[in-house]
Amino acid sequence: MTEAAATPTGSIVMTGASTGIGEACALELDRRGFRVFAGVRREADGERLRARGSDRLTPVRIDVTDGASIAAASQTVASTVGEAGLSGLVNNAGICVAGPLELLPLAELRKQFEVNVFGPIAVTQALLPLLRRGRGRIVNVSSISGRVACPYLGPYAASKYALEAMSDSLRVETRKSGVSISIVEPGSVDTPIWQKSREACDRLRARLSEEAGRADAWAQYAPDVEAMHAATAGMGRRGMPVERVVRAVVHALCARRPRTRYPVGAGIGATIFLLKFLPDRLRDALVRRAMGLP
Repeated sequence: MTEAAATPTGSIVMTGASTGIGEACALELDRRGFRVFAGVRREADGERLRARGSDRLTPVRIDVTDGASIAAASQTVASTVGEAGLSGLVNNAGICVAGPLELLPLAELRKQFEVNVFGPIAVTQALLPLLRRGRGRIVNVSSISGRVACPYLGPYAASKYALEAMSDSLRVETRKSGVSISIVEPGSVDTPIWQKSREACDRLRARLSEEAGRADAWAQYAPDVEAMHAATAGMGRRGMPVERVVRAVVHALCARRPRTRYPVGAGIGATIFLLKFLPDRLRDALVRRAMGLP
């Protein structure tokens, strides 16, 4: 990927900067000369980021599910950037809810969409005036799961499919404003999200095993879930370095002609293309095999 040089006076808002992709992107953009507003939920995470970055890196408390938090963060950003506006927004905050769709509490499904879909929309709505002023760019961090839905990751995949659809619509809607939209679609990345997802699934299993009439239902899915645990643990160990995703985000923000989509990972582009045209039954069999399901 060839990139234009980062603008030293440009300002970027990054959500979900406490760990993983967001943290790595915030630090790299800071290194390149951007003023980075790094969205975190905890003060301790902000202090840790501040210690690793330059004076330009400014941690900002942002809970993407809380309108008051988004409004306060937007006001902080606006008062700092002024008429220059924003050069970019990276919607990265996300969670992964996992488990059998039959047994997942609806509150967990709603939480998945609140963070991964409604959160990015709310942040985008709040910051679009600043992005329009700065003729900035929006980068939405999706996933290969936004193209291929795997069993027991249905809520996560559905949220990423929705994020992709929202990005496609927004790209056309903002075409006259000078604001471009790019989607970054990583495969498996070496970040804490898989471990957090397994821990949440374990908590669900423990709760269901104590509820009358639910233990038997869980038992039907147990072999698959155990296989998925093993598969996702392997994904975490074999996941690509987060730096590969960082390069895609930087290109989307800095290149003279950013792409609309950035599949990231060995063979991800080919996988997306192939699965798009396979018959559903064959696709299902390949997904089961890839996920290690019996």
